[in-house]
Amino acid sequence: MNKSVLERAKEVFDTEVEGILYLKSQLGADFEQLAERCAQTVRSGGKIIISGIGKSGYIGKKIAATLSSVGTPAVFMHPVEARHGDLGIIQKHDLLIAISYSGETEELLVVLNPAKRLGTPLAAITGNANSTLASMCDLTVAMPVPREACPFNLAPTTSTTALLVLGDALAMVLLDMCKFTETEYGRLHPGGAIGRMVTMRASDIMRGLDRSAMVKVGATVRETIFSMSSARCGSAMVVDDENHLLGIFTDGDFRRLAEKYDNVLALAIKDVMTTNPVTVNQDALAAEVLKLLEERKVDDLVVTDNNKHVLGFIDTQDLPGLKVM
Repeated sequence: MNKSVLERAKEVFDTEVEGILYLKSQLGADFEQLAERCAQTVRSGGKIIISGIGKSGYIGKKIAATLSSVGTPAVFMHPVEARHGDLGIIQKHDLLIAISYSGETEELLVVLNPAKRLGTPLAAITGNANSTLASMCDLTVAMPVPREACPFNLAPTTSTTALLVLGDALAMVLLDMCKFTETEYGRLHPGGAIGRMVTMRASDIMRGLDRSAMVKVGATVRETIFSMSSARCGSAMVVDDENHLLGIFTDGDFRRLAEKYDNVLALAIKDVMTTNPVTVNQDALAAEVLKLLEERKVDDLVVTDNNKHVLGFIDTQDLPGLKVM
């Protein structure tokens, strides 16, 4: 009886997970040496050049992109194009990492000697430590896997998944070794939501006092509601004469009070406000702001300076428009 679609799909998952775990168990000094060689290359002003063809080439492109995005300059060099001028990518202090699972990929092997003549150190990532590729390189990281998910054990499946994970591991190890920071990550991703999360600060995304509802502690609920309506805000900040935050009053607070009191508009705001509201410093990153909003389950955050003076507030309704959530 034929296996069901889901049974076969799960078998593929199991096979590829098995391959990743096997590779994990085999990681050793050769991987450590590769990571150190990469770190030394970056420190000396060089870059990592990844080269491979076919499925290994596709994964190589992803590895190069990931390395570059976390602070390790890297490029992908297609071995065929390298024979027709792209060897010019290689500069002094660079490191070439050649990827081939079999270690016998002719299109890749033929560019290694020209690369060597340029004085470039060579490292191999291959499933065959006794291959021609391994013999031509200064350093080899072996990454054999027990079997491919392909029933013929031919189509690159488990091996490419394991290679992808190995590349991610190298990128994350180098991130740690080079002390790459979240702020630096943001600088490399200026056009995306990730970049905004780690470069924009609370002061960049808040509504300033000119667009905020703020009343003094002696105000009534009526005066507070007028201030909120004028500023088109769902909350009002209650402050003392020196602009220090004393409390907050929201639309929700007003609705709950209206159910209990007939004279709600005449009540003193100091008696019905929420004291000790959630605040955030003006220099907090957008990522910290989002985390605080999620943890405290609030819609508005009051922004203060280092002296606890109120500067404005952050409304969750503004965040999608600012593309930070």
